[in-house]
Amino acid sequence: MKQRLPEEGLVFHSDLGVQYTSYQFGALLRSKGIKQSFSNPGCPYDNAVVESLYRSLKSEEVYRMYYKTFEDMRESIDEYVAFFNNIRPHQRLKYLTPRQYEERFLTSQ
Repeated sequence: MKQRLPEEGLVFHSDLGVQYTSYQFGALLRSKGIKQSFSNPGCPYDNAVVESLYRSLKSEEVYRMYYKTFEDMRESIDEYVAFFNNIRPHQRLKYLTPRQYEERFLTSQ
């Protein structure tokens, strides 16, 4: 949110995990004008894109690293997410990065 400054009306989609269904988290989203959306119970395909990111994050970064501190882990994961979004081409996106794909989508609107 700090980096992208989304407009009101953003949709936050997640599964039904306790961290996302808590009153405090819902209140935070509402205070920012963000609509909350949940997966249907028992339907893993609702979160396929995020699950794909997590699979890649775990196999390409987390399971290959040893973090001495929480800050080391945070920094390393932040770097991986930047790599994943800005440098790493994705087959499902016709070998574009997510940023390139999003930019093409937005300029075609």
